[in-house]
Amino acid sequence: YTFEARESSFSVSSSALVALLTCLGAPLGNKATQPYRVPEWLMRAPLWQQRVYLAALFGAALSAPSTLPRSPATFQTPVLSVSKREPLADSGWAYLSDIQAMLACFGVRARLLNRQRETTTTPRTGARAVRCRLQILGDDPNLIRLWSQIGYEYHAERQWRAYLAVAYLRLKQGAIHQRPQAAALAGEHKREGIPIEQIASELRVNARFVERSLYGGRRTHPRIPKDFPSFAEFTEQADAGGGRVWDTVVAIEPVDYTEPFVYDLTVQHPDHNFVANGFVVSNCGVRLLRTDLTEQKVRPRLKELLDQIFRDVPAGFGGEGLIKTTRADLRQVMLKGAHWMVEHGYGWEDDLAHTEANGRLDMPDPDVITEKAIERGKDQLGTLGGGNHFLEIQVVDEIYDAQAAAAMGITQVGQVTIMIHTGSRGFGHQTCQDHLDIMEEAHQKYGISLPDRQLACAPINSEEGQTYLRAMHCAANFAFANRQAIAHWTRQAFAKIFKSTPESLGMYQVYDVAHNIAKIEDHEWEGKPVRVCVHRKGATRAFPPGHPETPQAYREVGQPVLIPGDMGRYSFVLVGTEQGMRESFGTTCHGAGRMMSRKGALREAQKRNIAKELEEQGILVRAQNKATLAEEASYAYKDVANVVEVVHNAGIARKVAKLRPIGVVKG
Repeated sequence: YTFEARESSFSVSSSALVALLTCLGAPLGNKATQPYRVPEWLMRAPLWQQRVYLAALFGAALSAPSTLPRSPATFQTPVLSVSKREPLADSGWAYLSDIQAMLACFGVRARLLNRQRETTTTPRTGARAVRCRLQILGDDPNLIRLWSQIGYEYHAERQWRAYLAVAYLRLKQGAIHQRPQAAALAGEHKREGIPIEQIASELRVNARFVERSLYGGRRTHPRIPKDFPSFAEFTEQADAGGGRVWDTVVAIEPVDYTEPFVYDLTVQHPDHNFVANGFVVSNCGVRLLRTDLTEQKVRPRLKELLDQIFRDVPAGFGGEGLIKTTRADLRQVMLKGAHWMVEHGYGWEDDLAHTEANGRLDMPDPDVITEKAIERGKDQLGTLGGGNHFLEIQVVDEIYDAQAAAAMGITQVGQVTIMIHTGSRGFGHQTCQDHLDIMEEAHQKYGISLPDRQLACAPINSEEGQTYLRAMHCAANFAFANRQAIAHWTRQAFAKIFKSTPESLGMYQVYDVAHNIAKIEDHEWEGKPVRVCVHRKGATRAFPPGHPETPQAYREVGQPVLIPGDMGRYSFVLVGTEQGMRESFGTTCHGAGRMMSRKGALREAQKRNIAKELEEQGILVRAQNKATLAEEASYAYKDVANVVEVVHNAGIARKVAKLRPIGVVKG
């Protein structure tokens, strides 16, 4: 017979890409002539990464959902095949065993068809090959899990058919579920004297079904009715075009959720996973400087000022700062945090008094930091980073609490401030990754059962927990030092452009507070003092007036709380309250959060010029690339004013001032 088929492909001539894929564990060359397994790192990777791998593999190698020729409502069992030269057959079965284990993590059952040995012979060479096969079990619930939780990547038609198949199988399950109910109702109607034909009509079943239910008794599992549509018929009705599928909302009601996993439905991001972006803490935070300058004074020289800061404070992923440290220096940074920077002339003693924990956590241990983390961090002091990190020149737009604002040196509308948002860069990222691996090994040791590897954890008083806290303190101190360095270079840029000194320009620090950190703190619980570990991820500290850790300058008004918004709107300064201390362990939100995925923001930006739109609003921007501007555009974020209003009205922090950006530096 003859047939027609169309394939799409592309080739990449980059040897660097080949080298990268090989290092990641991809086979190089003819897969049938070499042994390989699923890379070990991928077997330990988060489920979302495993799902992408499986879906990409299935998009290339697993057939699309299709029904049996003589049973148009029953799907054929999917089979994944791998061909291996005969001496390498064991490696083919081992690879499929890895796939079987990965599928099991999603609750998808499969079996090796190793009892049916199939061999072929290549006519040209005479080489014999073994066809290894993995069969995914074909019961409806198993296929629903396969096609709904994994599906197909990079094959739009197969993915579309998977959507259709899932909708069809759920419709089929609903019909089957209704059959026992209909049989029970048939008995009730018969006892009421209703004729069989009328019962069948009211229950929307045929008369033969009613008769069997009344007189024959059911000896088999319920089946779909004879008039149930075939998959082909369902496809014609349910296809909404463009890869979309029509479905019907039957009811909205609470249900018992029996799935083992809960996925975040609101966030799509290249680094998306389940808890804290995969990393527990690395002291990302915000620093605010005030000045004696006004918008009227700064606006004419804003472009020069931004250009100078953009040169002095490297932004973007990777990047090297102006401060070069030896390994001995970096060790001291881990131990001393912002104090090391001030000792070496990068800032003032007054900065430390206006920093959370005085810019240094107290139990760092550089000996638990890996060589890889040191290598990543040694040249990154004084760098901003990428993503949502920023440096903004802002203007005081509104003052809500004059007394608290005055304590912070915020005295008038139109006053210029500088906000810095960044963390411990690659040093903290690598430190967290290193210890996530350790904590994964600790799960079995402590009998911890987790629904997903990304929930990696260990008892806080265990060896692993204490080691991590010591490493985290090193990363937190690096972050305090990093923001200290950026503040120093920002002051120098202002001084250069305005031909003055930072002191003369009144560039004093309001506060530096972390919003990605875990700290041991004393709190009150049910009327009793307790010592607890408070993990603030996507949250920031908000201590009240009179608290011993609230800086002396703010002891009467409360600790400054810095909540940044997006680069096109505003940020807010608040203070902590006693109510927040009681109700939320002295904690509040640290921002608004996204309302559009990064990919969605990029698509939206294709028809817009973000930099020009900001300039029309009076906001100049410097960024490493247009993609960052698109991903971080205002339309991608919730309005932080709404979030702050909730915080203020709930009483867990109190509004002090609103700050409006006029100049932005992005990674």
